[in-house]
Formats: sequence, C-alpha cells, structure tokens
Amino acid sequence: METSSFVVRPTAGLRGRVTVPGDKSISHRAVLFGALAEGSTHVRGWLAAGDTEASLRCVQTLGIQVERHSTSELTIYGGKLQPPESALDFVNAGTGIRLAAGIMVGQPFPSVLDGSYQLRRRPMKRIITPLRLMGAQIEGDKDCAPLRIEPTQLQGIRYELPMASAQVKSAVLLAGLFAQGETVVVEPGPARDHTERMLSAMGADLTVHDGEVHLQPGARLTAVDFSVPGDFSSAAFLIVAACIVPDSDITLAGINLNPTRTGLLDVLLEMGADITITETGLEAGEPAGEIRVRHSTLHGVDVGGDMVVRMIDEFPVLMVAALQAEGRTTVRDAHELRVKETDRLAVMTAELRKMGAEMTETEDGFIIDGPQTLMGAQVDGHDDHRVAMSLTVAGLLADEQTVVDDAKCAGDSFPGFAETLVQLGSELAVMS
Repeated sequence: METSSFVVRPTAGLRGRVTVPGDKSISHRAVLFGALAEGSTHVRGWLAAGDTEASLRCVQTLGIQVERHSTSELTIYGGKLQPPESALDFVNAGTGIRLAAGIMVGQPFPSVLDGSYQLRRRPMKRIITPLRLMGAQIEGDKDCAPLRIEPTQLQGIRYELPMASAQVKSAVLLAGLFAQGETVVVEPGPARDHTERMLSAMGADLTVHDGEVHLQPGARLTAVDFSVPGDFSSAAFLIVAACIVPDSDITLAGINLNPTRTGLLDVLLEMGADITITETGLEAGEPAGEIRVRHSTLHGVDVGGDMVVRMIDEFPVLMVAALQAEGRTTVRDAHELRVKETDRLAVMTAELRKMGAEMTETEDGFIIDGPQTLMGAQVDGHDDHRVAMSLTVAGLLADEQTVVDDAKCAGDSFPGFAETLVQLGSELAVMS
C-alpha cells in the first residue's frame, strides 16, 4: 500500500491568510442528496478527498450521472436510482455508508454496502436498529459492514436517539423519505444539522422544534445550486497550530461556522485563545466567515457533556493544545473516540508518549497536565487522517525533527494539508 511520511521541523511562526477545502459532511450530502433530487444539482467548493470521492463513486454505481467541471465543481443529475451491478464500496467513509444505508433501505432493489478493513470494524448497529424498527430488511456481519439490504415497505417511526448522532439521525430521516407516515427523531442533545438544512432547501417537508425533527414523506426533492463552505474540522488543525506556535498570526477565510460544529472554538476561547470570529454570510444554508488566530497563552479546561458532540472530530488536536496549556485539561464523555477510524484515545496517547508527553488515558477521555516540552520522534498516523494531522501539529513545536509515518491519509479529509502548512511558514516535507 502506498504510504507517505511528513517530516516536520520546529516552526518559528505561522503567518498568512488561507482557505481550507470544502466541508466534508456537506460534500457527502451534496452527492447523496443530489442523486435523489429531480434535476441537476450544481455544487461549487466540493471537497475532492478520499472519503467523499468514495461516496461519489457509489452514486455513479447507482446509475447517477455526475459531470466534473473541475476538482471542486460538479453537477449531479439526480432522479431514479438504478440497481447496482456490484457492492457499493465506501472505502473508509463512515458518514457515506451510514447515510447511504438510510437511502438504500427505501429502494425497490437489493444492495450491499461495504468498505475497507477499517470501515468494516466500525459499529453499524446504531443505524441497523432504528432502520429495522422502520421495517427495513438490513443485515450486517456482527452488526458491521458489509451491510446487505433487501427491498421492503418502510413505516415512519418516532425514534429517540440514545445518544446525539448526526449520522444516525440522518439515516433515519433519509429512510423516512420513503416511508409511509411521519418520521420523528428526538435528539437528547445537539448534533450536526446539515441534513435538516439541506433537505429543507431541497423541498422536503421537514420541521425542527424543541429537539424533535419531524419529516412527512411524499415531497419530492428538487435540485439546488450551492457553494460548500470550508470545513471547520480541517481548519481546526491550523487554528490549534497558530494558538501554540509562538509568533503566529493567521486568518482562515470562508469557514463553516455552524454552531453544531464549532465546539472547539468555544473550548479554545475558554482556554484563553486569541481568536477573532467574523461572520460574512451564508453558504449552502450554513453560516460562514473568517477566523483570525494569534499565538496564545492557554490554560487547562474541563470538557464533557453536550460539548463533546460539537467537537468529536477535534479531540486529537485538542490533546496537542492541552499539552501546551497551563494546568490540567480533563475530557470525559468521549467514548465515541474509541470507534472512529482508530481508537483515537489509545492511538493518540501512545503516539504522543513517543514524543515525551505525559498523559492519562481514561475510559471515556484523558487527563493532561501542562505545559510540556515535546521531543521530535518517529510516530505513526495509523491510516487515520485526524491522528496524522494532529501529530504533525505537535511536530511544529517539538525539539528537533518529527517524522509522521502513514500520513498520506490526511487527504481523506484535507487534501493539501502539508502544502497549506508550508504556505503559512512551517518547515514540512512530504517523503514517499
């Protein structure tokens, strides 16, 4: 398997104005929802990354025509899905396979949803359970992919999510498009609302009130044109890097500021980060704007509860920030980190310890006392894009050189990550 390593040297300061690739969550939904909509959905700023390209190929396997105008601009000619001649291969895309499951259980033909060894170990029971309650014929291998689906008539249900999850909520709502009767999803706390925003824009009969999402079936989705804002989860690595690298001052433009996504900003501000946020308008129904970040003196915080859902993808890089913060940082209620592309609690703890970090891994989080001095080391990205990029950010501050092996996976969500850091002034090289 082709791999690349990032070679990182201590950085004097990050400076400049940059953008980041389009939001991954919205890019997945653009191709999946566009495939269902009547007409041509035109998308600008689409994220052309490993995970989203997998979703795009699966849509094409279902007979949907997609025209590529450029790397980040495409038109999806939606309508009626066709029976696939092979399994739908989502590779490493957990969002793609879980959302697609909600769509495929409503189709009048059988299908198989599969992926890489990494995707096959990720839990699917969380979507299988509610979809079966709707009448879906869906089977998994020990509740994991591959998922085998047979056609059946779905019934709308009222489903109370056991935990806040945008992917589970989305799978149920998408199945609800094909069900008889109303589908209601009750949320225990805030989760990403990209699905509700986009389905509403496409004409779905959907309302949100007091933590409940109500969907009436029957309304046909119609195509829309929109621009995808920059992915906050990608921006997070640059934000933390600028906070902890002395003499840094960067501005990130066109970033998605959806409050269900920006928990890390709130935590960093609580830690004393020098961050200025300026909203500039709406993109794809999502608030977008600029984020200016300057080197900051951080202090430790406690993170748990509803905040965890709003920043679940950012905890690996928060670990790096916590190592530079004065005092103790404690994270709890983050069990979900154990079932991402890797067990991110265990993997990040093990790799940061190679750099001399001292930290305590707990069942549902971690405890870090800082600030700590990191040493350059050879670490492993474990084919997990957020782990690889977080370790790269740690390398910007470490004494001597850091080599992050298996870092090619950064392209799963942030194509051009290394090049962007170089543009801001870091000493970073990519080695094959």
